[in-house]
Amino acid sequence: MRTMRGPAIFIAQFLKPQAPFNELVPIARWASSLGYKGIQVPIDNPAIFDVSLAAENKDYCEAISGELAEVGIEITELSSHLQGQLVAVHPAFSEMFDSFAPAEVRGRPQARTEWASNQLMLSARASRNLGLESHATFSGALLWPYMYPWPQRPAGLVEQGFAELGARWLPILNAFDAAGVDCCFEIHPGEDLHDGVTFERFLDEVNDHPRANILFDPSHFVLQQLDYLQFIDIYHERIRMFHVKDAEFNATGRSGIYGGYQDWVDRPGRFRSLGDGQVDFKSIFSKLAQHDYSGWAVLEWECAIKDSIQGAAEGAPFINDHIIAVTTQAFDDFARVSADSMMNRRLLGLDESGGTSGGN
Repeated sequence: MRTMRGPAIFIAQFLKPQAPFNELVPIARWASSLGYKGIQVPIDNPAIFDVSLAAENKDYCEAISGELAEVGIEITELSSHLQGQLVAVHPAFSEMFDSFAPAEVRGRPQARTEWASNQLMLSARASRNLGLESHATFSGALLWPYMYPWPQRPAGLVEQGFAELGARWLPILNAFDAAGVDCCFEIHPGEDLHDGVTFERFLDEVNDHPRANILFDPSHFVLQQLDYLQFIDIYHERIRMFHVKDAEFNATGRSGIYGGYQDWVDRPGRFRSLGDGQVDFKSIFSKLAQHDYSGWAVLEWECAIKDSIQGAAEGAPFINDHIIAVTTQAFDDFARVSADSMMNRRLLGLDESGGTSGGN
């Protein structure tokens, strides 16, 4: 077993025009001052990180890594959540998601998909040049409007949707394979990959691609009322990234999982700062240690109530307190009995010829 790395923090929710949150090194210095050792970096802001340059220029990557090392921080992974979302967009959401794309492809779905796919491929090469092992993204969604089975879905609709999703992602996954980097999908409502069953459907369409892996975030499972501990047992071989994010679900006689179109603060299911929700992190960290997860534990802060700066300050010690330094020996090694084949045979009741010592 190996000990996971951390604590780290996803900086996407903290970027803003004001210092120190408007440049990479100052925000890294701020994160370090709170006790974080790594930052997860989104690729959508060239002023923070230029993914196109990083994909082609190893010197740029080495310079960034060196500057961050001076303040005690390293990049854990790059994130292309917004770009991954644009790989597959149902027309119902096209206009709302257009703002994630540059002006020249807005209103042009095919061009937008091509742009997004290229951003993912750049991310694969940039990750390689940074020496990273994993990358965070969303799958996008063609089928989300049909999530609830009413009206009755036409036969073959789901299968055709996943076939198209797989066809769009397969060249991207191949690019990640060429770069030696895992592409980790955050299993998330609003994406076609939103639970274990949908992830399995996707794997079927991409031929169990070795680079199609999982970013595990238990908060999204709380909101779906999915067993996130059993999820780890089932999919641990594909879990290569971990967002440490809390959530709560408090159903009432008026509202449940679907939320009644209410804002986040009023929904039964809502995200919370670490320690303020219902996620059983002690069991999660134990499960991940048991299954030899050695990646980063990355805080993703989202809360409908608490201020982000307070949440960030509380996050590093919370993660530190939960990371398990895995044992290097069995607890009962002090009573170990030396290997002795003849003793084993006697204990099993076997004689030297392979028969039993007693019997009829």
